[in-house]
Amino acid sequence: METIQEELRVTENRDPNDTSNGAAASSHGFATRAIHAGQPPDPVTGAVVTPISLATTFAQPEVGHLPGGFEYGRTGNPTRAAYEACLADLEGGTDAVAFASGLSAEDALLRLVPTGSRVVLGDDAYGGTFRLISAVHGAEGRDHTAFDLTNPAKLEANWPDDATMVWLETPTNPLLTCLDITAIAEVAHRHDALLVVDNTFATPALQRPLELGADAVVHSATKYLGGHSDVVGGIVATSDDELAQRLRYLQNAVGAVPSPFDCYLVLRGLKTLEVRMERHCANAAAVAEALSAHPRVGRVLYPGLEAHATHGVAARQMSGFGGMVSFECVAGEAAALEVVTHTGLFTLAESLGAVESLIEHPGRMTHASAAGSPLEVPASLVRCSVGIEDAADLVADLTSALDRLG
Repeated sequence: METIQEELRVTENRDPNDTSNGAAASSHGFATRAIHAGQPPDPVTGAVVTPISLATTFAQPEVGHLPGGFEYGRTGNPTRAAYEACLADLEGGTDAVAFASGLSAEDALLRLVPTGSRVVLGDDAYGGTFRLISAVHGAEGRDHTAFDLTNPAKLEANWPDDATMVWLETPTNPLLTCLDITAIAEVAHRHDALLVVDNTFATPALQRPLELGADAVVHSATKYLGGHSDVVGGIVATSDDELAQRLRYLQNAVGAVPSPFDCYLVLRGLKTLEVRMERHCANAAAVAEALSAHPRVGRVLYPGLEAHATHGVAARQMSGFGGMVSFECVAGEAAALEVVTHTGLFTLAESLGAVESLIEHPGRMTHASAAGSPLEVPASLVRCSVGIEDAADLVADLTSALDRLG
């Protein structure tokens, strides 16, 4: 065990001028690294769980001498450093930078886009991301183009000359489209643009975009990383040292940092990420199959179904198909609203990625800000975050709600 801990631990005497979080490459498996990376026993007490360090400031024996590498709580925190090191390791990166929410992590990345230039955004994306890009950064002089990224050759042929960043989700939210990261990265890099991949739905347990050519990976840590609907957070991972340095500067200068307790909760969630994702995937597959056979359901959107338009892409770059399932009701919006209000185990609520199953109507809830835009979602769409309850119970719950439609 000492060998594993030594190989995976963060350097205890951290240099505050070093933007790296000390994550080390490892030959150990994913589950082992999720439990040990960045998390050696506490050197003072021997505690096997990373302590929650609540200090806002750290003593200096002399000006500029920081024995533990920490100076001020906004700039750095031991619990946050452990969390960042673990996530960087799991994503196959060299650094990770944590933020107070997924959107604050996205905001930091978008600040890297020069004013007067453009973001190419997939035309199926989270409504909050679209709002941030179009309304907030748009007002600051950063333009955007919503583009169908399922055909990288089409992107190459229609590349906007002022684009400096491509932003994609895969699988997308809420239509579960899977996009070819490697092919899109090649297009972006030919035009000296950064590729950002939102890996929230897949998590590094199923997909590692940095290994496929992405420059940065962003997560809403609120979702699968935390996994228990009890923490809000965001994080960016990268293997680009300059990019990491710029993000860490923004983390400190803007100050949208997670609390030590939030970092502890996500770090605790990471320990069980792989086993949770295995159950999420198995349950989602069972739900998707059952929905596909129901007469009141139209399209079922789940990358694990062979009939899914981008199943082949998902099979190539993911080790599992995830825990999200969307479907359209044959009878339209009224039926969709009826279904989401008559499930028992599936709780009607926003968010996703936790142990309990959630259900929502994207058009009226998470994607309302995309109404009237190229990212508008079908009114008949229902999105399910399939939890880790017994699969038979979840299938019965959805079937019962659909049967009520008559």
